[in-house]
Amino acid sequence: MSLHLYNSLSRQTEAFVPSNPDRVTLYVCGPTVYNYVHIGNARGPVVFGVLAALLRRRFGGLRYARNITDVDDKINAAAKELGTPITTITDKYAAAYREDMAALGVSGDFAPDIEPEATAHITQIIAMIERLIAEGHAYAAEGHVLFAVQSFAGYGRLSRRDPEEMLAGARVEVAPYKRDAGDFVLWKPSSDDLPGWDSPWGRGRPGWHIECSAMAEAHLGATIDIHAGGVDLQFPHHENEVAQSECAHGGAPFARWWLHNGMLNFGGAKMAKSVGNIQRVHDLVRQYPPEALRYALLSAHYRQPLEWSDGLIEQSIQTLNRLYRTLRELSDIDATATIPASIEAALDDDLNTPAALAEIARIAAEARKAASPQAKATLKAQLLGAGRVLGLLQQEPSAWLQDAVKNDGDAFDPTRIEALISERTAAKKARDFAHADAIRAELAQAGIVLEDGPQGTLWTRK
Repeated sequence: MSLHLYNSLSRQTEAFVPSNPDRVTLYVCGPTVYNYVHIGNARGPVVFGVLAALLRRRFGGLRYARNITDVDDKINAAAKELGTPITTITDKYAAAYREDMAALGVSGDFAPDIEPEATAHITQIIAMIERLIAEGHAYAAEGHVLFAVQSFAGYGRLSRRDPEEMLAGARVEVAPYKRDAGDFVLWKPSSDDLPGWDSPWGRGRPGWHIECSAMAEAHLGATIDIHAGGVDLQFPHHENEVAQSECAHGGAPFARWWLHNGMLNFGGAKMAKSVGNIQRVHDLVRQYPPEALRYALLSAHYRQPLEWSDGLIEQSIQTLNRLYRTLRELSDIDATATIPASIEAALDDDLNTPAALAEIARIAAEARKAASPQAKATLKAQLLGAGRVLGLLQQEPSAWLQDAVKNDGDAFDPTRIEALISERTAAKKARDFAHADAIRAELAQAGIVLEDGPQGTLWTRK
């Protein structure tokens, strides 16, 4: 089976055929760096990182860009509140974002090749705006430049919104310099206390939408294979990207495939800073094993909403505990990771990560029942290969099983656990079974399970 992806533009699942198999292009909308991102913001980088790794395996080359928005009114407000330049804010939170994504396994083949920053592309942004004005798709007014929505007949095609309804909804408090209520800003003036750059329309700064169009053009070309991002960006951000890009490129398609991930819900509502129901990645990766957070993000199909909860994280930890225990049981078996065809088939089916995770569970169950060394080696190789394509199961089992305890805040740290196990071993040798049982019970109460075997006593979290 070839790779099939659901295209938001056509509303159909289609066989993916890149324009150039030796240079597949992928653009994913990245963060606006004015604060730490929440876990909902991580779903796209994690899921589309799995897609990036798949494209790297399947085709001759991939050019993957994920942008950084480092000039924005929210950034300006944060900098003004602290009395610092915007770079103080953006440098701090861009670095934190990269650190947090790396903790979630968005690195190596899962990471972008380039992270273009908006402020490094002001020249390209101005040039694109000038082309739009020259072609009659944009106009200057009172220091602003606006895109003329009525000049693009295809407006609303991506989001399936009726242009008249969109315009009707935009008629509240319409700026007087707009020709039409739905026209959106490409460039806006900056006062002396705001960041700004010289332009043909005066000192100012770019609008949000034009930044992505210019960066995608600069690094991936006029037409890209796949543009991805959260479903909440479909309108107006992605819709506006389509309009300005296609008009700037003489009608050439902007993106051949549009992929949109569903939102994370928390406490019955979409996770959002404006709602106040967020959980920051920066905090979660210090509270829980990051691999469990990654597993949780992959546990639902990327196009569906995902209900985030402590219970989901706990369930992910328990599942990974079982998988790593299986690998620990196979520690004396030599095996080289092999990607099972069933895993590739699941990902070929519109990145069906829940099916891939179910297949990993099936392989692990077979491995636990396998009798011959050859069967164990084959299944271990498949388990490691299956985990690799999802960014899972790449730690040493003992490292995971100890970190799962340490990160979850149990009263017993690994050093104390090992000391108690040694004390229990000594008690058993002295035939003081009551003391040995008391130690086992004490650890069990703290959520630590002991497993006696040929390799000695091993422990894991429940």
